[in-house]
This record gives sequence, C-alpha cells and structure tokens, in this order.
Amino acid sequence: MRLVQVAKILGITGQELRHELTQVDFGVRPTDREVTDNLAMGVIRFVATKRKITVDWEAVEAIRSGKQGASEDEKEEETVPVAADASEPVVAKVQKVEGLNILRKLTLENVSQAAVDRQKQAMAHEVKRPKVLSKEELEQRMAENKLLKQLDRKPKSENQEQIKQKTGPVLLPSSITVKEFAEKAGIQVPRVISSLMKSGVMASINQQIDFETASIVAMELGVTVERDVGSVSVEALLRNDLATLTKEDDASKLVPRAPIVTVMGHVDHGKTAILDAIRQTDVVAGEAGGITQHVGAYQVVHQGKSITFIDTPGHEAFTAMRARGAQLTDIAILVVSAEEGVKPTTIEAINHIKDAAVPIIVALNKMDRPNADPEKVKGELAAQGLQPEDWGGTVPVIPCSAHTKQGIPELLEHILLVAELEELTANPARPAIATVIESHLDKSRGPLASVIVNTGTLAVGAIIGCGGVDGRIKAMFDERGDRIKQVGPSGPAMVTGLNELPQAGDIMQVFGSDRELNAYLSAYHESRGREAKRGFADLVSRLSEGKLKELKIILKADAQGSLESIQEAMKKLTTDTVHPKVIHAAVGSVTESDVMMAAAGNAIVVGFNADVPSAVHKTADREGVAVKQYDIIYKLLEDLELLLKGLVQPVEEERITGHLEVRGVFFTKGSEQIIGGKVADGSLKRTPFRLMRGEQQVGTGRITSLKHVEKDIKEAKEGSECGMRVTCTTTVETGDILEAFMKEFTKIA
Repeated sequence: MRLVQVAKILGITGQELRHELTQVDFGVRPTDREVTDNLAMGVIRFVATKRKITVDWEAVEAIRSGKQGASEDEKEEETVPVAADASEPVVAKVQKVEGLNILRKLTLENVSQAAVDRQKQAMAHEVKRPKVLSKEELEQRMAENKLLKQLDRKPKSENQEQIKQKTGPVLLPSSITVKEFAEKAGIQVPRVISSLMKSGVMASINQQIDFETASIVAMELGVTVERDVGSVSVEALLRNDLATLTKEDDASKLVPRAPIVTVMGHVDHGKTAILDAIRQTDVVAGEAGGITQHVGAYQVVHQGKSITFIDTPGHEAFTAMRARGAQLTDIAILVVSAEEGVKPTTIEAINHIKDAAVPIIVALNKMDRPNADPEKVKGELAAQGLQPEDWGGTVPVIPCSAHTKQGIPELLEHILLVAELEELTANPARPAIATVIESHLDKSRGPLASVIVNTGTLAVGAIIGCGGVDGRIKAMFDERGDRIKQVGPSGPAMVTGLNELPQAGDIMQVFGSDRELNAYLSAYHESRGREAKRGFADLVSRLSEGKLKELKIILKADAQGSLESIQEAMKKLTTDTVHPKVIHAAVGSVTESDVMMAAAGNAIVVGFNADVPSAVHKTADREGVAVKQYDIIYKLLEDLELLLKGLVQPVEEERITGHLEVRGVFFTKGSEQIIGGKVADGSLKRTPFRLMRGEQQVGTGRITSLKHVEKDIKEAKEGSECGMRVTCTTTVETGDILEAFMKEFTKIA
C-alpha cells in the first residue's frame, strides 16, 4: 500500500504521516513510497489510536481493492480522507464513479454553529457512557478482522521475495536485535515488526528482544528456532574452562562419543610400540617420510566403536596442556615394562595422572621377554597406590606385548568398558569446541594446528578463535593426510586457516559471525593486558582467606631419608581448614616438569638441598610458580605452617641480602658467566641480583652456583671471597657490584 493512501485514510497530510513515522521506528526509510499491507494496517491503527481518529474499515477495503487501478499522479484534492479528528465531525459518503469507489468529504458550509455545538455535546456525552459496543462498532470490528484475514491470505509481493527464508532450525542467542533476528530467519524487517505489533510489542529495528519473544514471532512467521548453546561466555574462554564451555543444557541432544586416551610411562617401556600395535602401522619406520601429515592423534575402531589416541606420549605434553587449563584426556594408559618394573619416571607419570583425576589402565608390556615378572611389578604398582583388580583393587592391569600383539584386543576392550562406565557424551549439533594438541608452521600451508573436537561438529569455513589467534578454516586433514569437510566429537584433525600459531592446550571456539569473534578478541586482549598470570601471591591470598582446602606441594630433596622425614613431618601440619598434600616427591634437582606439574595443579615446589637450574627458574617465573629452596628442615616446616594457618600476608617485600664486588670475569657464554669477587657486606646465596655499575643499574640476573676454591658452598658471608656462576641480562665487568636480594611475604605477628 502507498504511503499517500495511508495518509488519505487517516485524513492527514503526507508530511504529518512522515513525522509520525519518525517518532516510532517502523523500519520505513525516508525514500520509501510503498509499504506492505500488514505494516500499513499497523501504522493506521497506531496513528489512529494516538490521534483519536475513527477509521472506516469498509472504506479502507474499498481503497485497497481499487488501488491497483489508481493513477500514480492521482491528486490529493480528488480523494478525501475517510476519517478526521474526533473533535471535528465529518460525514462521509461513497460515490460510484465508473465502477470505482471514491470517498468525498462534505464541508461544514451552510451548517449553523448551534448544530455543531449540539454534535460536540452529544459526542462528549457518548464518551462518558459505559463501554458497550454498538451495532455500528461491531460491524466495524468485523470489517477490520475480515480485512486482516484477507491480508494474511494475500500472496507475497515481489518485494517480499528479496530475502530467502531459511530452512531448518535457526539458532538464536538469549537476546537479539530485531534486525539480527530478521537476517538469521531470512525475513524482511517490516514483516518482523508487524508480527511484533500484533503481539503487542512495539520494537524498533535496533531494539533487543529476548529468545521467548523471538520464538513466538518465529512461530507466527513459520520459522523454527532453537536456543544457541554455542554462545558461551567470554570469561570461560579466557579461563580455558573446558567444563563450562562443553556444558550442555539440553540432555536430549547428547549422544555417546569416543573416549580420548593418552599413553604415558617410562621412556623405554614401549609407549610408542604399544601405539603402533594398536594402529597396526609402523610409525617409527615411516615417521621421517610422513612427518608432514602428522596430526598428533588418530582414531581406531574396535568392535564397531571408535577410540581416539593422542599420539604425543609422555607426561610432559600431558601436563603442558593441563597447565593451560585443558583437561582433554578421558582415560590414561600407563605402560610399564614387565621386566624392569616401576621406574622413577613411572612414579612421576602416576602422580601426574592422579592429580588429573582420570581413570588409569595399566598396560604391562614386554610379557614375551624371558625375564618378565608380572607379579613383582604388580606389587610395585600397589606400593604406589595402584591396586590391581586381581589383587582386590580397582585398577585394570592388562598383560600385553607390543611385539607379539598379545593382550592388545583386551586392552581395547577395557578402554571401551571404562568409557561406558564414564558415560562420555557430546552434542554434535552445536558450534564446535576443540582443543589444540600441537601446532607448527608449514612452509606451504602456513600455521597448522592439530586439534581434537570436544563437542559439536567442526567444519570447513567456520570462523574460529583460539586464545589470541583468529581465522577461518580453509581446509582440514585426517591422520592419513586426506582432506575432510567436517569432524565430530572426539575426532582429530589438522586445521589450516589460522593467522598465527596457537599454543598447545588452547581452546578453539567456533563463532557465529565476525562481530562475535571481534568482541571475544577485544575482551581477550583487554584481559591479558589487565591481569597477570596467577602466582604465589594469589595462592597465599586464598589460603589466608580460607578459600583453599588443601595446599598442593611438589617436594624434591637430596636424599631419600630427607624426603621421607619431611613428608612425615608435613602430615602433622594439618589444620582445621586446610592440609598439605604432596602430589609428587622425588630425589634430585628441581626440573621443568616439576614446575609444569605445579602450574597445572596450582601447587608450589619445595626443594630441600635440591639444585634449581636457571632454566627452571625462568620457567617458574613464566608460569607463576613459586619455587622455595631450604637447607634447614625446621625452617621449611615453619614456613609451611605459617602458610597453612594463613599467617602470611599476600604482599611481597624485597630484602637486600648482600653486595659482591666483582674482581674477575673468567668465562662468558651468552647470558652465562663465571665470575669471582669479595662479599662487601651481608651474605650471598643462590638468589636474584641487580648489577650496579657506578650509581646506575645496568642489568639483572641470578646466582646459580657458589664456590670457595674448589668446594661448592651454599652461602658466602661478609669478607669472604668466592666464585660463582651467574645468568645476567648484561655482561658483567670487573668493578661491578652485585646487589643480591630476596622477595619474601610478610608474616602476620
């Protein structure tokens, strides 16, 4: 219907109608000359109600049915409004001119003022009467309903076919604008606004409507909508909180998924050989030629069910992903040699698996060897808290041989059985969430990321965000190097199309639009610029506030006797609210693996007479892990007791411990140097230092070892001469001053 006809029906000018349309956003542009009949009816009802105009709906039908034959240059004076302001009575009649109904307006000429006054009084009296519909009003309502039904049955015009209506369910978030809803549903904005008006909602094109309102409108317009469960919070993505991201509200859409399995154990006990036996291919022999197609994971099918294996054996990779928040593994296989039994690396892997709280299956490998002693190994496993099932425990121990394929089918059956007990499910009909397990740069294809899909279906062309990296999937490959178009839950794939390399453990999320992706990236960079990695200060703060129930500790010592003594003493430090828990204890120096395990489990590293290499200090600083070194047991226990009782303030204070005058530089290689000097005051230990040249600080570093003549020492006191190995950001020169310092947390008196 033309806007000029709408104005004539309302008895107002075109300019007045344009003014009314600017007051409420009906989705009509200033250049529009024609609107849909549904929208025209809505405008007529709105303006008539606002201006108290009485509309003759039979006359409206007459104009609507005759508008196709009306001239576009039809003069406004020839047609007359069918309604006017209620304060000015107008009598209208219909004249028949050549088969066309034309409304003529009668003027008030030759009508006395007394008659006009009587009419006004009658109308005022009529308003005050109780609201009872007269016969004329009932006929008007019936005419209005009849006209609306005719409009609903009217076929779509050519303008309405400009947007193709979507087929299948449309995913909508909890809140959406009218314009976005129209775009997702494939329906023009005026139709959406008209439907909202019928439902009593006056919403403009940029106004937000909730999911319930949108679903009512969609039902009326013949569109099926569903709530978009893939619209997750940015906070969960920033935390890499996989549990929150994969949480499914609609349990009816969940289907069983394949278990994701990681193989761990001692380096020479046959982890890769077990994987080869399962896959029935010799990866070791073909690895050099097939390295470009390496996906990092693969699937096998046993008894008609799929199992996904992460092809990055070793607890280092396992813990690195956990340190970044990705709890990807469903089941862990611990490979132990039936000949050699439990090794220190095996114990470390056991502690990693226990801290991750995932089910364990022990693969007792090398059963074909003559020196195999499975009962002895089972005893060693029981000593580590892994009680075999045939000994009355809960841990399956499967005798097997990667060489003869003995026990491989039984191992796969146990994996499927444990997976069935765990009830692993996912929703394949939602936007995908995946975890990066590896990434590398390819010369021809650019950044490549190996991922495993946690939930949903990942498809080519999807808009993805991964940490601070974004992109659009250009191609995907399976473990054989074949191109694939999509991959479902628990499926592995190599993805191309990222702008940069993501990190292992990052969560990959599919976004519905570039706008959603840009909003996430803005929040990500803002969060990373505002918040540093949670470190020891945060741990101390939560202990003092009573938010932690246990203090996780990784303990390293110089001897087994010291290790056992400290562990026994720690058990007595338990308080009413928090207790210490040693998640890993071993003899030897502190390693980067210890630091990564502490980062993954939110623990601290305590060393008693244990060396801490400079590379480990760097890793600890990067991951925000506290590495505490002690040479006196009672000092170690005293500090732990203060931590557990919340008697340490989460504010670090710097304390200068001493100064060294450099008198000689004996060796320089990169950032490492061997120097000698005299302690001017205080004492020096293996602590950080500032390098002073004159009155100016020229660098920082750390003392990694101390010696007096040929003997290693733990401390150099005032007046003594010593040699030391240091790492420093600036080359140390003779005459420089090393100012050693320590950062300690203030104790509460």
